[in-house]
Amino acid sequence: MLAKSLARQKAMQMVILAGGLATRLRPLTDAIPKSLVPINGKPFLHYQIERLKRHGITDIVLCIGYLGDRIKEFLGDGSRLGVMVRYSEEKDQLLGTAGAIKKAEPLLREEFLVMNGDSYLMLDHGKIMAYFQRFHKLGLMVVHKNFDRWDRSNVIIDGNLVKVYSKSRPHTGMVYIDEGLSILRKETLSAIPPGEVMALEEFYQGLIKKKELLAYETRQRFYEIGSPAGLVEFQALVISGGIPT
Repeated sequence: MLAKSLARQKAMQMVILAGGLATRLRPLTDAIPKSLVPINGKPFLHYQIERLKRHGITDIVLCIGYLGDRIKEFLGDGSRLGVMVRYSEEKDQLLGTAGAIKKAEPLLREEFLVMNGDSYLMLDHGKIMAYFQRFHKLGLMVVHKNFDRWDRSNVIIDGNLVKVYSKSRPHTGMVYIDEGLSILRKETLSAIPPGEVMALEEFYQGLIKKKELLAYETRQRFYEIGSPAGLVEFQALVISGGIPT
């Protein structure tokens, strides 16, 4: 059983969305991208990659944009950290989170994980992938019963499916929040016209309407550095030894 789990994990591919402008962290991010914000002497991206490698994920696609050259200078091909990194770069225009994934399409496997570039998640990726493969849906979103605790809740689930997802418009009954981790099948990207600006929130609506977006509930909360408060909290977690090494 363990051997099968490890084999599945080694086959996984992670897309990290790291192209945003990080306006909430200015002036800290005036000269460095959010992914390279130092936490206790080490860039945040380093912590993310260490976590992925710990769970057997060594095939990483980085979607970069704002100050993306700084990320490439730091990480290179990833071999220094024991992973393989390839880049999909938005140079002329930021395409949004879904648009960035579409641009990376030539680099992607038939099924792949996606995570936010400012999220740190202490999850079992192999277990989540196994759940996804069990139901043969087009996508999966990891959700947490949040009750507006860590941020405003934005998901309603029905059984094992996402019924409503909105980050901008609250709905009655929203108690879940997306954790910043999802799984997609490559075929779903045909719904995104090349070069079109599109957010994942908009893209997911199509999957929700077709009842093709699974919800995977976890009791493990997420950490993030996209806000000043989240950055302070993650720094405290690192200093306290709360991250497994």
